[in-house]
Amino acid sequence: MTTLAGPTAATLPPFVSYQNQQLMVEGVPLAALAHEHGTPLFVYSRAAMLSALAAYQRGLAGREHLICYAMKANSSLAILQALVRAGCGLDIVSGGELERALAVGIDPSRVIFSGVGKTRAEMRQALQVGIGCFNVESRAELDVLDEVARDMGLRAPVSVRVNPNVDAQTHPYISTGLKGNKFGIAHEDVLSTYTHAAACKGLRVVGIDCHIGSQITQTGPYVDAMDRVLDLVERIEAAGVHIEHIDFGGGLGIDYQGDTPPEADVLWQALLQRMDARGFGDRKICIEPGRSLVGNAGVCLTEVLYLKPGEQKNFLIVDAAMNDLPRPAMYQAFHRIVPVVPRNNATASTWDVVGPVCESGDWIGRDRELAVHPGDVLAVLSAGAYCMSMASNYNTRGRAAEVLVDGTQAHLIRARESLADQTRLERLL
Repeated sequence: MTTLAGPTAATLPPFVSYQNQQLMVEGVPLAALAHEHGTPLFVYSRAAMLSALAAYQRGLAGREHLICYAMKANSSLAILQALVRAGCGLDIVSGGELERALAVGIDPSRVIFSGVGKTRAEMRQALQVGIGCFNVESRAELDVLDEVARDMGLRAPVSVRVNPNVDAQTHPYISTGLKGNKFGIAHEDVLSTYTHAAACKGLRVVGIDCHIGSQITQTGPYVDAMDRVLDLVERIEAAGVHIEHIDFGGGLGIDYQGDTPPEADVLWQALLQRMDARGFGDRKICIEPGRSLVGNAGVCLTEVLYLKPGEQKNFLIVDAAMNDLPRPAMYQAFHRIVPVVPRNNATASTWDVVGPVCESGDWIGRDRELAVHPGDVLAVLSAGAYCMSMASNYNTRGRAAEVLVDGTQAHLIRARESLADQTRLERLL
């Protein structure tokens, strides 16, 4: 067996490698999966997900804790199942996600319900199954939840999400902890919100929650947010309201383009030292990682359809599009793109990698050096998070198939969506 040398190999995610001149996920060649299942195709490494989870588990070892995977990152049932079996709880933001959580057999007490717009129906649904906690994001939501719970003869376990006005230094669309964001309750209103919640007969205060954003690559914002939350816990408990658990959310980034986020175990060892120093070492900790568990575990395979050289730009047209990989169009996000079978002796050219959707915003990567021919298969790396979960049927395109790799075994976990699947609920006049 030979391993491809050079900068391409050095920038591959864990459990993705070139062997015998072809790209592999764990022990499975991606060219064979593209041939068997077609493209676009999402392929995930089970080992990569569990390795990322293990880093959090090491960091929190010896402490009472609950790691709830933020399933909005990727809610495919087999992925949820793999993470739940490995000890994860789940963080949900809708009734649909609750149904997915229950479908994989999770104990509902290990589910946290986040999100700013929970409906009464979703509240009833969660209370009926015995949800672990509601992360409440406004005073109005608190009052509605109190009313719903009292009507059912229950008490809803609640945690108030704090907006600490901490800059996560990330893209504005995925920043959630500033005053200008829609999330959480303003720092200065938190104490009065807790005393109000404690007086509501349909509520049971169990925790406090903070989530400042996504794709965070520095430790500083976490430390700042933790200090502000612990300051609030001291004030809340001085007012007679006990806090059982502290939820620090998620948001830890991954390496898309030379990003260097701290390792999860290193980050949490530092944060736990901070908690110990402030006298909170006995508190249960909840966290809600999403991207950092699944982002680097996934690749999207796409076939080169056409090469279109131009006077100002060269366009490399592939069969994956913004409906399959929304992040570049939405966030101007970067994903590395590499050939599945490299043409090592060919001359590379500079291409904008674009999809077939009728939008100028339909691009996957800009100014990429690639040596390719039509019919070649490319791998879009670090595509496990916020790609398939945000995929759509724009241009009446069926959503991609998904495969989960476990060692040398590959399991089809979602069939390719057909036109019949798309139109099943539609009716002609």
